[in-house]
Amino acid sequence: MAYMSQDGYDKMVAELKRLESIERPKASAAIAEAADKGDLSENSEYDAAKEAQAHLEDKINKLKLAIAEAKIVDTSRLSTDTVQILSKVEMTNIATKAKMTYTIVSESEANLKEGKISIKTPIAQGLLNKKVGDEAEIKIPRGTIRLRIDKISVE
Repeated sequence: MAYMSQDGYDKMVAELKRLESIERPKASAAIAEAADKGDLSENSEYDAAKEAQAHLEDKINKLKLAIAEAKIVDTSRLSTDTVQILSKVEMTNIATKAKMTYTIVSESEANLKEGKISIKTPIAQGLLNKKVGDEAEIKIPRGTIRLRIDKISVE
């Protein structure tokens, strides 16, 4: 089960609809077109089209499973006392004084360009249950960083 926002859930449902209504027919058409080219035992286009279809079906099945197991979090009921899933956390890197803001989300919603990090990342794990003013010492691949929590909010 994955906790996620309504927005994240809606995006997954939209992606599933797109894959099923647009990409699946394209994959079937590519297979049919390749099959029309003759002997299937020596037809690399047919093999490639079948493989692409298998990848697509796998992606569709994973999305269906994620949607079925999703638990939508009512953000209006979230507290801003401590960092938790769907918290937007403003913090300062104590060593560099750099300020950063991340929203902690489920793995399926993570998107660094949007400032959304997976709850399973070392930074998110190090921030969970911390309060404003707390410092977190977090091991990351490049070493250890110290972050001070400046603000916790919910989008």
